[in-house]
Amino acid sequence: MSLLEELETYRREGAPAFARFEAKFIAPEVIERDDVPERFAKLAKIISGQIIPQLALLHSEGIAQNLPAAVGPTDAEIQELAHIVVGPDIDAAAAYVSVLRDKGLAMETLFIQLLAPCARHLGEMWDRDEIGFIEVTLGVGRLQSLLSIFNCTFDIPALDQKRKIVMSMTPGDQHFFGGSVVEKFLRASGWFVEHIFEATVEHLAATVSRDWFAVAGFTLGSEGRLDTLKETIQAVRSSSSNADIGIIVGGPMFNDRPELAAYVGADETAINAPAAVLVAQKLFDLAALKALGKRSAI
Repeated sequence: MSLLEELETYRREGAPAFARFEAKFIAPEVIERDDVPERFAKLAKIISGQIIPQLALLHSEGIAQNLPAAVGPTDAEIQELAHIVVGPDIDAAAAYVSVLRDKGLAMETLFIQLLAPCARHLGEMWDRDEIGFIEVTLGVGRLQSLLSIFNCTFDIPALDQKRKIVMSMTPGDQHFFGGSVVEKFLRASGWFVEHIFEATVEHLAATVSRDWFAVAGFTLGSEGRLDTLKETIQAVRSSSSNADIGIIVGGPMFNDRPELAAYVGADETAINAPAAVLVAQKLFDLAALKALGKRSAI
């Protein structure tokens, strides 16, 4: 049975409807626009003409590096899913990723080989003014939705109220690289954002202790502040009312040297704003799955 045949079987057997659920990942002022169908159609053409070839190239390079066949989806599956991701039928996309999951595809593989590159390419096209903010937001919202569906976190009670992130530049730093753009995309993607400017380590620690946040994001503009950021992240983790808070770091330094994210104690880094939104959802899902595992073990 082909993957598409499995998809049709999955849908006939009563796959859940996700259309209303998708609205949790796209702000009302975006998803309720009258021109959303036309915007999705435009986005589909962009995905087909520019992003899918890039994904196929990335996949072929992975094969050229002698990665085992079980590492990820086939070229055909990558192209099929990339088309479905931006199609008008969220249920078809949801069923597709569920089929891939049931075939044994790991979340990290789906994220690295398809979802993250797609978000990154959308951000790069937006930077070059080849695509509008609304199209990028719709695309990233769909990617978040599919990640949540794949991880089965879509039915968490009060999901939309738990997608909260606190943002700050590193204490003492003078440059907030791209922070306002990241905040704009996060809000458009349904996240609650608390943005703290010129924060101290003590202020940040008190904030995450007082209020529950799923993720904390920091920017850094100076290598001389690496140890300050490391100390800040340690303080946030130790003080957070969410023991599994996810940490994202960003800035040109991390783009050039992504290994520095691990040095400062972060979970992830992101190369641009749309990628940061998807990374935030990934960290949210991982923490949610961990919490569900803890409860099921009790």
